[in-house]
Amino acid sequence: MTANWHRVDDVDVPADGRVRSVVVDGRSIAMARCGERLGALENKCPHQGGPLGEGSIEKGLLRCPWHGYDYDPISGQPPEGFSDSVPSYPVDERADGVYVQLPDPPRPVRTVADVLVETLVAHGITHVFGMVGHSNLGFAEAMRRAEERGELTYIGIRHEGAAAFAASAYGKLTGRPAACFAIAGPGSTNLLTGLYDAKLDGAPVVAISGQVPSKVLGRGAFQDLDLTAVFKDVAVSGTAVQAGSDHAELAALAVKHAIDGRGVAHLVLPDEVQVQPSDAPAKTPDGRLSPRRIRPDEETLTRAAAIIRDARRPVLIVGHGAREAADEVRQLAERLHAPVLTTFKAKGLVPDVHPLGAGVLGRSGTPVASWLMNESDLVIVVGASFSNHTGIAAYKPIVQIDDDHRAIGRFDAVTVDVLGDASLALAALTDLLTDVKAEDQRPDVAERWAIWRAEKSRRVVDDRGRGVPAAAVFDALGNHLPVDAVVTVDVGNHAYSLGRYLESKGQPVLMSGYLGSIGFGYPAALGAWAAAPGRPIVAVTGDGGFGQYAAELTTAVKYGIPVKHVLLDNHSLGKISKEQLAADYPVWHTSLHNPDWATYAELCGATGIRATRRAELDDAMTQLFATAGPALLCIEQDAELL
Repeated sequence: MTANWHRVDDVDVPADGRVRSVVVDGRSIAMARCGERLGALENKCPHQGGPLGEGSIEKGLLRCPWHGYDYDPISGQPPEGFSDSVPSYPVDERADGVYVQLPDPPRPVRTVADVLVETLVAHGITHVFGMVGHSNLGFAEAMRRAEERGELTYIGIRHEGAAAFAASAYGKLTGRPAACFAIAGPGSTNLLTGLYDAKLDGAPVVAISGQVPSKVLGRGAFQDLDLTAVFKDVAVSGTAVQAGSDHAELAALAVKHAIDGRGVAHLVLPDEVQVQPSDAPAKTPDGRLSPRRIRPDEETLTRAAAIIRDARRPVLIVGHGAREAADEVRQLAERLHAPVLTTFKAKGLVPDVHPLGAGVLGRSGTPVASWLMNESDLVIVVGASFSNHTGIAAYKPIVQIDDDHRAIGRFDAVTVDVLGDASLALAALTDLLTDVKAEDQRPDVAERWAIWRAEKSRRVVDDRGRGVPAAAVFDALGNHLPVDAVVTVDVGNHAYSLGRYLESKGQPVLMSGYLGSIGFGYPAALGAWAAAPGRPIVAVTGDGGFGQYAAELTTAVKYGIPVKHVLLDNHSLGKISKEQLAADYPVWHTSLHNPDWATYAELCGATGIRATRRAELDDAMTQLFATAGPALLCIEQDAELL
C-alpha cells in the first residue's frame, strides 16, 4: 500500500496541549501537539469508535471523550501494560506548513447496501428523500455511489415526515414508487404520518430504515425499536434484512409489493448488514411486474350498458382511480352528453372549461356539480372512493367501475358493479352504447356555470378591510396558473376554497386525501418536482400547514427546486376555528404567531413576495411565476371570506 503526503490547513494545526479533529484528504484524523511534538492518529478509539480528536490532553495523555481511555497523543500507544494502540501517521513540519502522510484509502468493497440500491434502481426507483444518520451510513454510501453514476437523485430533507410526504406525492402523481429514508428510532417513527397518507390514498412508496446493530437489537440499546412491529399497520410488507438474506430479492419484492399493493413497502437494515461485502448481482424486474389492465367480463358490461342506455340524465363521477382514463371518460361523457363531476382528488381530470366539465363534487366542490348530481337519474362512478366528504348520492342507481374489488360497494350497495381497468371498461361501454336515450345536458352545465361564475364574481370583490377574500386569490391564480402545472394543496380552509373557486384547465391537484394531514402541501411539492421536473410545480398552503414544515423551503433552495408557493396567511388555524364555532364552542387557542413569511423566504435564499390587498394580486402572481427558482407569495387573507 502506498502513502502520500497531504498538507494540513494552517487553521487546523492545534496549539500546544490541544487535540482536534482534522479532515485531511477527505479523512478524519486526530491531530495533537505536545511541546515540540506534533502527532496524527486515526480518529477512532479502538474500543467504541469514539472520536479521539474531540478528547483532551491530560497529563501528557490523550483521553478518549467517550469512555476516558488514555493514549500517547503522538504515537497512539496505550499506557504500560496495555496493547490496544491507535494507528499513527507520520507528520512533517515544513517551511510551507504541516504535512501528514496517509496511506492510500482502501479500494471500495461492494456491499449488501450496493446490492440493495442497484436492485431498487433497476426496478425504477430514481428518487430518494431522506436524512443521513449514524445507523444508515452504509446504505447512504451506496446511494452516493449510485448518484455519482447518474442512476439516482437524493434529496436531503430537514424532517423525515417531509420525506414521506414527498414520496407519497410522487406515487400519487406517477403511480410509481419513490423511496424515503431514515435512521433507526425517531428518524423512522417520523416517517409514519407521511406513510399513512400513502397507505390511505393508495400511493406506492418504498420506506427504508437504518437499524441498530443486530448484536444489541432487543437489548434496550440507544434508539432500539422493533421497527418491523412499529410499521406493521402502515406497510403492505415489512422485512428486516439479515446477513444471510437474499438481499437483491428482498429489494425487488419491496418494489413489487409497493406497486401491486398500492402502498408502503418497508425495509429495515441493521447497521452491520449494510456494509457486509457481497458479490451478489442485482435483480431486474423482468417477469415480476404486470400492468393492472383487466377488461371486465362481457356479461357485466352488457348489464351496465343496458342501464346506462335507458338513463335520461346520467352523470359521471370520476375519482383519482380514473386518472389514467381521462380520454375514455371524455369519450363516454360525449357519447351520453353527460356531465363529468370529479372528486377533489381528481380535480382537473376533465377541465372545467370542457362543455361537460362540472367541477368538484362535495364539501370542496361547486354548486354546479351538486345540482347536476341531484337532478340525475343514474350515477356512473369511476375510480372514486365514495368518501363522505364527496357525498355521492347512494340513493340513486349506481354503476361503479373500479379495478380493486375491495372498493366495490365499499359503503353502500351499487346497482351494477364493473370490476376492471377504467380505460378498458369505459372504452368497451362507449362501443356498446350506440343508441342511448340520454338528454343533452350541455345547456344545463353552461347555465349552472353562468350562475356560479356570477356569484364568484361578487365574492371576488368582497372587502371587509381585513385581507383578501379567497375567491379573489383563486381567481388570480387561475388567470396565471400554467396549463401544464402540477398543484399541491395542504389541509385547511384554503383547500376547500381551491376546490370551489379555482377553475382547472386540466392541472392535477395532489392532496392528503383520506388522511387529511396538515403539513402535506409543501413537502408534496418537492415530490411532485421529482416526479415531473419539467413541469411548473405550485404549492398552495395555509400558514398553519406550512408552519409545520417551513424549513423545507431551505431544501428547495439547496437543490434549486423551483416551487411556486401561494401561502394564504390568516394568522390562525382557520378551519379549526370554524369547527369550534359550529360545535357551539368559543374559539380557543387557534391563533398563530407567524413571522413575515415573505421575509422568511428571503432569509432562506428564496424569493419572497407579499400581497395585502386584492389590487396587488395580479402583479404579485406575475412576479411569482416569472421568478426563477423557489418563490413564496404570502397573501394576507380575510379568514371569514372563504
